[in-house]
Amino acid sequence: MIDYKSLGLKVGIEIHQQLDTKEKLFCRCPTESGTKKFDFTRYLRLKRSEIGEEDRAAKEEVARSRKFIYDFQDATCLIEADEEPPTEINKEALKIAIQIAKMLNMEIVDEIHVMRKIVIDGSNTTGFQRTALVAFDGYVEVDGKKIGIATLCLEEEACRKIEEGEGYAKYSLDRLGIPLVEIGTKPEIDSPELAKKVAAKLGMILRSTGKVKRGLGTIRQDVNVSIISGARVEIKGVQELDILSKIVEYEVLRQRNLLSLKNELQKRNAYVSEEIHDVSELFANTQCRIIKGKKVKAVVLKGFGGIIGKEVQPGRRLGTEFADIAKSFGLGGIFHTDELPAYGISAEEVERLKKFLNAEKSDAVVIAAGSAERVEKALKRIIERAKYCLIGVPEETRKANEDGTTSYLRPLPGAARMYPETDVPPVVVDKDLLEVEIPELIEERAKRYSEILPPDLAWEIADSQYYKLFEEYCQILQPTIVARVLYSIPSQLKREGVEVSKLSEHHFKTVLSLIAEGKIAKEGAEEAIKMLAANPNADLEREFASKVNLDEIISKIVKEKRDIILEKREAAFKPLMGLVMKEVRGKVDGRTVSEKLMNEIKKILGG
Repeated sequence: MIDYKSLGLKVGIEIHQQLDTKEKLFCRCPTESGTKKFDFTRYLRLKRSEIGEEDRAAKEEVARSRKFIYDFQDATCLIEADEEPPTEINKEALKIAIQIAKMLNMEIVDEIHVMRKIVIDGSNTTGFQRTALVAFDGYVEVDGKKIGIATLCLEEEACRKIEEGEGYAKYSLDRLGIPLVEIGTKPEIDSPELAKKVAAKLGMILRSTGKVKRGLGTIRQDVNVSIISGARVEIKGVQELDILSKIVEYEVLRQRNLLSLKNELQKRNAYVSEEIHDVSELFANTQCRIIKGKKVKAVVLKGFGGIIGKEVQPGRRLGTEFADIAKSFGLGGIFHTDELPAYGISAEEVERLKKFLNAEKSDAVVIAAGSAERVEKALKRIIERAKYCLIGVPEETRKANEDGTTSYLRPLPGAARMYPETDVPPVVVDKDLLEVEIPELIEERAKRYSEILPPDLAWEIADSQYYKLFEEYCQILQPTIVARVLYSIPSQLKREGVEVSKLSEHHFKTVLSLIAEGKIAKEGAEEAIKMLAANPNADLEREFASKVNLDEIISKIVKEKRDIILEKREAAFKPLMGLVMKEVRGKVDGRTVSEKLMNEIKKILGG
């Protein structure tokens, strides 16, 4: 078991949560998707900061020379296309941000100023993201421990990436500009499990407002991880809370393994040559379809033999780290001599390659293929990364993978990427903005509900967007019936493949009202929800209004199953009850069916 305390583990979490406002942050467009109208193309270029510095992450993005294509929709405007100045900041979003800040015990600033944060990966048409500090220096309690909240910012959401290929990326503008709160903790989390608990607590607080969007992609966690002798690494885009602890665990493992590789390389007196060799002719007749007919170049890593193939994370080797860099420059990846011959590259070709480069057995050779310019840029960056193997762990931004591992994205941004937004006026935080209601927390609501529901179900209903509907109908129906309609039945149908995502509060309210009025038996709730899932405009009252001759149905089934009744006696009741309920489809209350069916069975048994 890993002793994270002795490793000096420090974890900080950034939560990015979309707010459920009617309009976007700096324009009056809706925050829902629209229909594509046309697309346009942009190239983004780097500019120095006001003090003459260049951001290292932005600098690398420029080197990738990518074209960005944007889908313009009917739900977007010229502001998203960066053809028109932004409007004033959305006051509805600002009040929600202040409400969240108060729930996190934070100090709210006196005046809000919007800043520009350089982002030139294409996710913003402007080349920057607008962000504003709203509050600072708060805390959240988890397991009896106070975890500091450093900042809360209100910012615009980035574009949604829909396609990517060699030399280009395509984005949709529908998500750009949706109001977003960014909450950053202090690096006071000291274990993977605590990181998961802190993120869960923050998510619960956000949902307690009832003013945040829900669903896939509406909330993301970024995790900053470091250990003694390692480096701060930012892991972006953790969508699933369940893998957050594993993300931290695997990043600690990666940094420890990189430090071990550093020690091994230093013992070998390894070094990296900066020379890039054109070896295309050596592979002119290769059987490897991946590199055949392309410009092939190589670099020699002295003393790296056997090192590039070593695992740094489960299923990911040092060579995978190099391949991530190559892919970020639009290449398919790399080959290295620790894994060759393979992929159609023969042993003879590998020998010719080593001989041509004067590479010894203790050395490793990395090759890349593609357009000459992209191969050259990718290998230069790989040389930089290989040199860092002799130092330790580089500061960088990585992408979270579904299995808990991470992939290289870009160098960690520096401090030279923030500057004032001159198109948006500052906002004085007055009494009106500060007057916000502090809502009941979901965990407190769940405690109340656990008095009338099983604990697990109480939490699900308390965390549901329909909790107010639950409270309303609990006044006239049994709480378990209401919870079944709002959560249990939809969850079960979803597992069975029924499309329940189209259902809204209106649909559930209709079902509950008809049950309360006696027009649908409680047993008919599942059938009713199925009908609405198939046809959201279905007239349930009419569907369930057709008269059912219960006596005739029971008489027919009892007659058909007479032999079973005589054989199983009272034990025949349960399967026959199922047959009758299937026939009446929830149009008759189960208690009435039960009484009549049992009477008919007793008649046959002579009771």
